[in-house]
This record gives sequence, structure tokens and C-alpha cells, in this order.
Amino acid sequence: MDPTTDNAGRTGDPGDARAALEALRAEIAKAVVGQDPAVTGLVVALLCRGHVLLEGVPGVAKTLLVRALASALELDTKRVQFTPDLMPSDVTGSLVYDARTAEFSFQPGPVFTNLLLADEINRTPPKTQSSLLEAMEERQVTVDGTPRPLPEPFLVAATQNPVEYEGTYPLPEAQLDRFLLKLMVPLPSRQDEIDVLTRHAQGFNPRDLRAAGVRPVAGAADLEAARAAVAKTTVSPEITAYVVDICRATRESPSLTLGVSPRGATALLATSRAWAWLTGRDYVIPDDVKALALPTLRHRVQLRPEAEMEGVTADSVINAILAHVPVPR
Repeated sequence: MDPTTDNAGRTGDPGDARAALEALRAEIAKAVVGQDPAVTGLVVALLCRGHVLLEGVPGVAKTLLVRALASALELDTKRVQFTPDLMPSDVTGSLVYDARTAEFSFQPGPVFTNLLLADEINRTPPKTQSSLLEAMEERQVTVDGTPRPLPEPFLVAATQNPVEYEGTYPLPEAQLDRFLLKLMVPLPSRQDEIDVLTRHAQGFNPRDLRAAGVRPVAGAADLEAARAAVAKTTVSPEITAYVVDICRATRESPSLTLGVSPRGATALLATSRAWAWLTGRDYVIPDDVKALALPTLRHRVQLRPEAEMEGVTADSVINAILAHVPVPR
């Protein structure tokens, strides 16, 4: 089989790949109502080989969103429910003694998959949260001194409840920085909520996505072709300077104790290129940078306590910076 051809016979042409990834939105909409920005963010993360943190109160379909994405992709997927008693080896895998051979063999954990759903990641203590650091950054897991590569593609889609909720362990800055995007999953509008209840009244079962009509519409070949096309998306020196100016402005903001690092600037450039390609262009414009600034940067900054007490949010600080940093012509 040609390496650019997947099991469904798609050739991995960039035009076909864009159409397939656009079809993901329609396919996921069969199961999830009114969360288009989150769906778009997940597609952007796939294109950038990044990871996604989904935040929202319980019951707004965060888990369903990721499960629908997995069903619409021809990729292997596994789910881990993070709990206070979960151990790092429950995620990464461990050495198991085989009495027949009198040797230890490695038993892979659920992290050895293409799409890992880390459900309620902030319900588990930092020790277990950190078990994902190497996997997310190096795309490998080291057990007993032996590095074991993860499958390609590999994406962690983690959900978390707001940190004000009982029983949560805030993610440390080092781990937050490993997530390409932080997507907010809000409560639905009145009409969207009516649509949700109507679907349930008509027999929709969120545990049976096949019955809801969700089918695979994209695969590994589409992702490879799309990533290659994104890599060719042109970025002018003016756009590069614009990204740098936005990130440097966060480091000088009086409302923040922690600004965006150079890794964050690199992430914003990458997501802007992916968004430009998804919208049908082979070059980046300032609006692409603005469109991805909030989800790419909001989790990479830290508010001063006094600013937080006054009701300032990370999003409001970033929006103010976007309004003041000169836009290239």
C-alpha cells in the first residue's frame, strides 16, 4: 500500500485532506450541539501535532466531544478516567513478571494510542498528572530506563473542571505549557439546549455514536497531507514580528506575573498557520493570529492576585494587548 493512501482509499491530496477535515465538523455535530469553536480547535491541534485542554463545568459534553472526534477519525483511541487514586503506571504501563519465562515484560498503558482522552485530568494529584509530561513533549514513555516510542499521530485531549470546584488539583505551569490550546466549553445557548433535549427525546444515546450516525471521515493519510500543506504556508517577516510583539507585551503587562514564553510564541505561529490553511489560504494574515491568540495563550499567562480580585481575566488581558499592539499592514 502506498504510504500516502489510507484504508479508505484516500490518496492524501491536500485538497482532499482539507475537505476531509472540514467534514469532521459536520460529523461531530451529529453528536455535539453548538460547540463549533472547540471542534475547530481540536482540528487545529491535530494539524500542529499539539495537545488540547478542554475546560468547562460538568455536563457540557467535553467527553462526548472528544469521543465524537475519535469516532470521526480512523485512529486508535483510548480513555483514562483520572481519579485521586490513579497511579502513573496506570497511564504509562509497567513491567509485569511472567512466571513462565521468569522474566519481566512491558505491559503498555493506555497512553500507547493515537488519541488519548484524559478525562478530568485535574482530579488526580500532580504525581500522576506528570506521568504525561514525557509522552506529550517527547512522544515516548521511558520505563525502567528504556524509551518506548508512541504511535504517530499522537494527541492528548484532556478535560478539566474549573479549578474552583471541589477535589481538583490545578495543573502546574510546566504541564499547562505542554498543551497547544486551552479551549473553553461554555454552557449552551437556550436554543442549543432545546436542540440537545430534542435529540434525547428522539432516542439519541451519547454512548452509541454509531447509532447517531457518526462515521469515520478522515484518517492518518489526510492528516499527513494536511500537515505537509500547513508546513508550506507562508509567514511574512511582518507577521512573525507581530506574533513576537503580542507575546512580549504579555511579559510587560502590569496585570500578569507570568507572560508568554518563546514556546508560546512558537505555538501561536503554528496555530495561525494551521488556521490560515483551513480557511483556504497559503499565507498568514493578522486576523489568523488574532483568531488563535486566546486559545493558544490564555493558559500560558498568570494573573497577579490583586488583578484577579478585581475581576481581571487572562482573556481580558490578552484582548487588551491585541487591541493595542500595532497590526502590520
